[in-house]
Amino acid sequence: MDNTRRSVLGAVLAAPLLAQFAGAADAGAADGSLGTVSDGWAEVRWTPLGEALLGRFQATVAAVEPAAMDAKGGAIRFPVLSGSGDPSLLNPAKAHGDGRLAGGVEVRTPEGTVRVTELQGFLQDGVAWGKCVVNGLDVGHRATVRPGLDKGVLQTETVPLGSPMKVKVAEVPLRPTPELLETFATTFATDEITADSVLAYVTAEAVYTPPKKA
Repeated sequence: MDNTRRSVLGAVLAAPLLAQFAGAADAGAADGSLGTVSDGWAEVRWTPLGEALLGRFQATVAAVEPAAMDAKGGAIRFPVLSGSGDPSLLNPAKAHGDGRLAGGVEVRTPEGTVRVTELQGFLQDGVAWGKCVVNGLDVGHRATVRPGLDKGVLQTETVPLGSPMKVKVAEVPLRPTPELLETFATTFATDEITADSVLAYVTAEAVYTPPKKA
């Protein structure tokens, strides 16, 4: 695998990490009309299909602290550094915002190592994209995955209106966008990945503080 393919593999692995239940920054983040996210974490669990792609390139994945790999090696949990947005509790498919994760992932292949850190994700209109640092270089991504937020399991606390509350969304499937499918086809010379393929599942939990009313 050449440098380009290794970098793309790293980016593909990073993409699911960027799909927070808060996900695209807009003007609301600056004027205080969006809520904030704190005391949270996000966990990404690859599907057998995702693991098969890693196996094809003899790739192994390690967590970059403070992120941590689970005991089975099939999922990584990341602390959430910050986030803002609207989780749209009544209609999760309309959730939008942005989030930053601590730590990263390191992908090792026989040809070299790809280290992905400084993960920042955006979500708008049901599509997630983001940016990160790959081997010391800033990398931006086009729309990469479609989080099935309406398919996840949503749990919330019962609190007074306007108060901070703990929000958890579990088992959100991540499917590729047409842009990511194109990357798979041209870079990995494979058409086995389709728009319905689930690459990973995301579970995230955090304290959501609604915006203050004017």
